[in-house]
Amino acid sequence: MKIIVVGTGFVGLTHAATTAEYGHEVYAYDIDQKRIEAYQSGDHERINHYVNEPGLPQIIEETMNRYLFFTTDIESIIEGTDAIFLCLPTPPRIDGSSDLSFYFNALNHIASLLAKRTDQRRVVLINKSTVPIGTGRKLEAILKQHHVPNAGIASNPEFLPEGDAVEKSRKPDRVVIGADTPEDFSIVRRIYSQFVNHVRIRYIETTPETAEAIKYVANTLLLTYISFWNGVGARLGETFENVRMEDLKRGVTADGRISTWGSYVSNGAGGSCFGKDIQSLIYQLKTAGQQADLLQSVYHINEYQKTYLVDRAVNEAGAKFNHKTVALLGLSFKQRTNDMRDSSSLKVVEALLARGVQEIRAYDPLALAEARKFFNPENNHLFEKITYHDSAREALAGSDMLFISTDWEEFRGLSRTIEQCVQAPYLIMDGRRMIPDYNELVARGYSYLAVGSPYLAGQANS
Repeated sequence: MKIIVVGTGFVGLTHAATTAEYGHEVYAYDIDQKRIEAYQSGDHERINHYVNEPGLPQIIEETMNRYLFFTTDIESIIEGTDAIFLCLPTPPRIDGSSDLSFYFNALNHIASLLAKRTDQRRVVLINKSTVPIGTGRKLEAILKQHHVPNAGIASNPEFLPEGDAVEKSRKPDRVVIGADTPEDFSIVRRIYSQFVNHVRIRYIETTPETAEAIKYVANTLLLTYISFWNGVGARLGETFENVRMEDLKRGVTADGRISTWGSYVSNGAGGSCFGKDIQSLIYQLKTAGQQADLLQSVYHINEYQKTYLVDRAVNEAGAKFNHKTVALLGLSFKQRTNDMRDSSSLKVVEALLARGVQEIRAYDPLALAEARKFFNPENNHLFEKITYHDSAREALAGSDMLFISTDWEEFRGLSRTIEQCVQAPYLIMDGRRMIPDYNELVARGYSYLAVGSPYLAGQANS
């Protein structure tokens, strides 16, 4: 089949590449010339600059110019197209609503081209962007306004976790398709033929509105799990003596009805989806006259979680951040990605600068280039206090305290490195519970403050 993927960010590029693996003729279209040139180069480093996803450059290298093609000229490829996937950004506005300007601008352009095509075979416009419930009907209306012949609409939400997107594209938990007509369902089944009737993958056909709702409910439920453990589990471990966080988690999730996913505690969840999607769903429900108290609580718990360790350091450890140097390990919102969108580290940096730190010595295995964009001194002169380093060891050198913000595996069991680089007394703020042998550090005079545990003052200092 001939398929066009509109938008080559994280979702679009991953979908285009993995769809090409199955032998479809896939055209990945974007208006960003530099981005397209980077993909066309096949150079792994240039590809990773835009989308850093394990295994993705290899797929592009293997399929490019055989099944996968990149272009900035959609007009030249519109003829003979069977399906067009819309993978466009839908960023949040201040009120929580979704900004659909990119989406509708692209859609109007595509509709005008489809109206002029000579090959009038059935074409389905398939939405993969996360859009408010009912957007598919607006898409349908735009096609009618442009008098596009023989066209249908469908919703096919993505559920790709960053860092594992390639694997989850090849072996998804479920494929959700929302459409109206047997003809449109048939076209999408041909695209996903390897998943239809699969023994382990749920292939679900429903209405466009239900498919749109499934994405929102799935993401907000995942964030609810995370916020529950942060808002309840972590608070119990921090408040009551001898409540062990790891044992609490094991005991509760031993019940087969209770998910182990999300049962960890942390300094909050980030990324491009959770915060945006829950704000959008809150807005949609409230605009429709419904209450959204539960979702609002989930959102506020997660936002509070991102900086409360800094407040705990002041209130419980008596920390004074003014004129101090803080090592910040982890900038991306999770391990195995360079994505910093809505990362907890953004709020951590903001909180530390507000407390008057002299320097933030930052290190992340993948996200340093992204960090320089987010923390551009031209936008805020305080960002001049951030310095970037090539290892945890280098970032720790000369620091007065440490904040661990991302769960990179190389940060796990960092005790020996800490002891080699900095001397007690020294405060460790562990937002990801990455140091299992913290008691040994405390015994040597290092103070330890972690999500889910009470403050432990270094024994040599107490």
